[in-house]
Amino acid sequence: MAELFAILLVLAICIALFAGYPVAFTLGGVSLAFAAFGSLLDIFSFGFLGALPQRIFGVMTSEVLLAIPLFIFMGVMLERSRIAEELLETIGRAFGTLRGGLGISVVLVGALLAASTGIVGATAATMGLIVLPAMLRHGYDPRLASGIVAASATLAQIVPPSTVLVILGDALNNAFQAAQLSKGVFAPATVTVSDLFAGALVPGLLLVALYVAYVAAVAAVAPKAAPAIPPDPALPDGVSAGKLMAVLVAPLLLIIAVLGSILAGIATPTEAASVGAAGATLLAALRGEGTFGEALVQTAMKTAQMTSMIFLILIGATLFGLVFRGFGGDDLVHRALSDLPGGASGAIVAVMVAMFLLGFVMDAFEIIFVIVPIVGPVLLAMPGVDPVWLGILMALNLQTSYIHPPLGPTLFFLRGVAPPSITTRHIYVGIVPFVAIQLAALAVLWFVPGLATALPRALYGGG
Repeated sequence: MAELFAILLVLAICIALFAGYPVAFTLGGVSLAFAAFGSLLDIFSFGFLGALPQRIFGVMTSEVLLAIPLFIFMGVMLERSRIAEELLETIGRAFGTLRGGLGISVVLVGALLAASTGIVGATAATMGLIVLPAMLRHGYDPRLASGIVAASATLAQIVPPSTVLVILGDALNNAFQAAQLSKGVFAPATVTVSDLFAGALVPGLLLVALYVAYVAAVAAVAPKAAPAIPPDPALPDGVSAGKLMAVLVAPLLLIIAVLGSILAGIATPTEAASVGAAGATLLAALRGEGTFGEALVQTAMKTAQMTSMIFLILIGATLFGLVFRGFGGDDLVHRALSDLPGGASGAIVAVMVAMFLLGFVMDAFEIIFVIVPIVGPVLLAMPGVDPVWLGILMALNLQTSYIHPPLGPTLFFLRGVAPPSITTRHIYVGIVPFVAIQLAALAVLWFVPGLATALPRALYGGG
């Protein structure tokens, strides 16, 4: 009876989400209602909810999760400093005279912005406002242009430093320790956010290379879809190497300061995020674009809004997890995954498919908060499952939740800033090949796990 309520709880939440109710309030409200009803039927003990204040206190005082508002602040401040705009304009001119060059430059800039901001919404809006009209003006197919911009903006979810990787690293570490404790290991090893950053680097670069290859292939097969653009009359000799390096200096220095210090073991992700936030603020002040004080206030407000949203979802997901466990849902999941054919591989495939499908109604943060604490301990307790490899598999899979139709958040960000000539259909059709590319990258990582595990082992001797 109790396990039936666990299933009904999940179904009720899915129905509420499909109906359009806010995720944080749905998770908390529906879970609390089921807890009250289960208590009346004497199949749920409110003692489980006694752990909620302690869990919330642990979340709010977590040094790892402190990196989230700092990375968000860094990304928003970089957007306000107009560094992204200058990058897009300069690199677009440098490569645009090649067939498909403008599209390739968008992918490369997307990768640079991902490695220096880690914020999808800001990147999608900036690229949509600046690059999309230029691509249309120079004859790019609207579907291809929309797909390139949306996919490139979403690289911020897999290329470190990424807020998704920070949250996933914290959730995966808790699951990894729970898995070891269940096997009688009372001095459990850990998986850190730094491990995931190192593990995501090569798969992230692979994804960038696949995007570039696709754009180049389209330009070769269908030249009219991705034409070369005529040289700028004001720059008859093209963009000079000096000008190109000048616009690259700021983001490259920030990448080295933040990501380099993490990978080198000099700083923790939280310490590096604080350096990045301070560096982005300094760059904005030195550039003198607009009123710095106003930009600082707007950045602080946006950071507070995004951080509050993330942590409110986390609190709702924590309440859901306690009620789900109180109904015996974790035992139900353990039995279901253990009984699947194929052992660990079959269980991981089932979880990957479920996460992909959940991406239609939930974003990456919500899926991490809800799913990873439930399935993570079960999967990591199975023989031969490397936590870093599993984490990067999940991260690549979660990235698709940002771009696959019909509810990918990046598609909505882009639709909000796209020119009137770009329709929703253009965006949806254009993104499909990039979703297929991500699934292909996921398959490559499945068969070549060393892409995710080799660098963490080389740097830290673990993973």
